[in-house]
Amino acid sequence: MISEQHIDHLIELAIAEDFGDGDHTSRATIPVDAQGKAVLLVKEPGVLAGLDIARRVFAKVDPSLDFKPMLKDGDVVQPGDKAFVISGCSRSILSAERLVLNFMQRMSGVATRTRHYVSLIEGTGAILLDTRKTTPNNRIFEKMAVAIGGGQNHRFGLFDMVMIKNNHVDFAGGIEKAIRSVKAYLAAQDKQLDIEVEVRNFDELNAVLRCGGIKRIMLDNFSPADLKKAVQLIGGRHETEASGGITEETIAEYAATGVDFISVGALTHHIRSLDMSLRAIA
Repeated sequence: MISEQHIDHLIELAIAEDFGDGDHTSRATIPVDAQGKAVLLVKEPGVLAGLDIARRVFAKVDPSLDFKPMLKDGDVVQPGDKAFVISGCSRSILSAERLVLNFMQRMSGVATRTRHYVSLIEGTGAILLDTRKTTPNNRIFEKMAVAIGGGQNHRFGLFDMVMIKNNHVDFAGGIEKAIRSVKAYLAAQDKQLDIEVEVRNFDELNAVLRCGGIKRIMLDNFSPADLKKAVQLIGGRHETEASGGITEETIAEYAATGVDFISVGALTHHIRSLDMSLRAIA
């Protein structure tokens, strides 16, 4: 779905945004032939993510740089841990420094938060999902971080799944009409896409069950008690997903209802980056 070329293109855009017509500070202060070495130091506990992206950034800035990972994505880290060592042209290391930190700090923050949420529902059978509530042009990196943290990715964008949400239902004139229209559209376009439908109450849920022909039902803003009742009513005929206002304080209660998936937008849109720094070493 997402190619290596697409990832490289986004990295190239980030480099172009940061570099402009050149890193004038490094050019002015560092001799062109100076060689150096630096280490990425972790400064707080968390889950490491983004090592491969860091490697790609350095390679794009200067293919001659030597990148040596000392840890791997998904490792639990503590203050003082060393993630990688980079050596080569000092100017190149300095020019790439902030981009590498921006990617790794945010990705590690997402992975850390995801790992925490996954631990809260461990043993329930429920699977933690992310959402499309991501930073524009940074979605692929944030979803990579969710997977590194132990969650699973929901649809990537508007193109890889049909997801009938509340506004679609309201604009279409009702949930059954929306489902029928989607089925007709997919048949006319000869597209094989999974269909998910969001429901707000039991009336909408019963309408979806009457229609059938969909893969997953998203139960939006249901209480845990109503969610459990809804899961029992669906009875395994469709996958079930809980969404809406689920927090770290309530997620375990939702997971205990027997729901298949729990989607949490906060994994990517409400996170704090993990503190780390790049330090020059002898």
